[in-house]
Amino acid sequence: MSSTASQDLLPPDLLARLERMELVSRKVFRGRLKGERRSKRKGQSVEFADFRNYVPGDDLRFVDWNLYARLDRLFLKLFLEEEDLHVYFLIDASPSMDFGEPTKFFAAQQIAAALAFVGLCRGDRVRFEFLGAKNLTSPVLRGRSQMWRMTEFIQSVAPTEIYNLTDAVKRFCMRHTGKGIAILISDLMDKSGYESALRLLVGRQMDIFVLHMLSPSEIEPDIVGDLKLVDCEDHDEAEISVSPALLKKYQATLATFIDQAKRFCAQRSITYLLTRSNQSTQVLVGQYLRERGLVR
Repeated sequence: MSSTASQDLLPPDLLARLERMELVSRKVFRGRLKGERRSKRKGQSVEFADFRNYVPGDDLRFVDWNLYARLDRLFLKLFLEEEDLHVYFLIDASPSMDFGEPTKFFAAQQIAAALAFVGLCRGDRVRFEFLGAKNLTSPVLRGRSQMWRMTEFIQSVAPTEIYNLTDAVKRFCMRHTGKGIAILISDLMDKSGYESALRLLVGRQMDIFVLHMLSPSEIEPDIVGDLKLVDCEDHDEAEISVSPALLKKYQATLATFIDQAKRFCAQRSITYLLTRSNQSTQVLVGQYLRERGLVR
C-alpha cells in the first residue's frame, strides 16, 4: 500500500489531532491486557487512588505500614488500574453505501480509521468487521505500529455484497464473545429493518454507537422530471414524475425514518448520530463525537 493512499484516508494534520484523543466507554469492561487508560475499577498500578480497611486474606504488600504505625489500624492502599478496551467497528459494505460524492462507504472507512487510530495510540484492541454475506474480519490490532496494517485492510474492501443486516450482526455476535465498544456505521437502508440487528448488540451488553451515514443528495435530492429508479441491491424498479409535492413527501418520509431510528436508539441507551458523507472527519470526530462522549 502506498503512503499516498494512507494519507488520503488519514491526512497528517488529522493524525496530529487524533494522537491527543482517547476513546471513552460509558461502561466498565475488564480488559485482558494492561493498556494506557484509567479504569474506574481499583487495581494494581503506580497511581494512588484511595484507602480501605484491611480484610483478612488481602495482600499484605499493599498495607500502608506508616499509617498502621500512627493509628494502630490496618489500611490497604488502592491504585487506579490501567486497562485496554476492545473496540469493534461494524461497517456496512452493501451496494447502497457506494453512493454519493464522496461515497458513504469512503466516509465510513475514513471515520472508522480515524477512531481506530485513536484506539491504537492508547493501546486498545481494535477490530474491523465489514458486514456482508461473508463478514470480512480483520485480525485484532493493538499499538500504533499497526496503523499501516489497519489502513491496508480497510482499503482492501469494496461495498459489493448484498446481505441482511440482522444476519450479518448475528454472525458477528457468534464469532466475537468479547465486550467493549461497538460502532456501527451504516445507512440503515435494509428492507428487513435494522431493529433486530441493534437488539442483538444490546443483548451483548456492549457500549453501542450508531453513525447513521447518508449522502447529501439523499437528504436533499436535486432531481427533476420523469425518472426510472432502480434499487442497486434487489433491482426493484419504480417510475416517478418528480414534483414539488413528491419531494415534500419524500422529505417527510426521510424525516420520519431518521426520527424513528433516533428514538429506537435512545430507548435502548444507544448513542445515535446522523452524519453526512461529505462531513469533515476532523469536525465529526473532534467535535460531534466528543460532545456525545465517544472521544475525549
